[in-house]
Amino acid sequence: MSSENEALLIIDYTNDFVADGGALTTGKVGQSIETNIIKAANEELRQGGWVMLPTDVHEEGDPYHPETKLFPPHNLRNTWGREFYGQLKDWYELNQSNSKVRMFDKTRYSAFAGTDLDIRLRERHIDTLRLTGVCTDICVLHTAVDAYNLGYNIIVNADGVETFTEHGQEWALDHFKNSLGAQIK
Repeated sequence: MSSENEALLIIDYTNDFVADGGALTTGKVGQSIETNIIKAANEELRQGGWVMLPTDVHEEGDPYHPETKLFPPHNLRNTWGREFYGQLKDWYELNQSNSKVRMFDKTRYSAFAGTDLDIRLRERHIDTLRLTGVCTDICVLHTAVDAYNLGYNIIVNADGVETFTEHGQEWALDHFKNSLGAQIK
């Protein structure tokens, strides 16, 4: 049950991470959660909650960013790859003027690292975060760890997160529950 003290985070649900042909795509498994993410976003707003869309952004060839050494270029600013995937693009265009919907850039795995997310959440008296998006064992995980360390209650929509491998998915869901005290729904 959502409330005004809760925020849904839709993490990195972009073409590069989800679409066929995306630079670093989860492919069909990432695409399979699309409807569940839209349903969760609509429900969050209906119940008076907030929807935050922390979205990975990079500059091509940035020699100072650690991901440059690990992954191919992805989510480059002003590219198709960084646009929201599928229905989320339309949903965001329809809802972006709603004061309870906010998209923002992030440049690290965690939605908290180098952003004002914690300040914005505390201003709004949000104490519970519902996590969706990709990748379960990378950006969703690092966001959850930071949320745990900052004292937030964590709920992970198991049908709203995905990653590259089944092992990574299972491991991350277990870690959320057993090490971060998250509710898995």
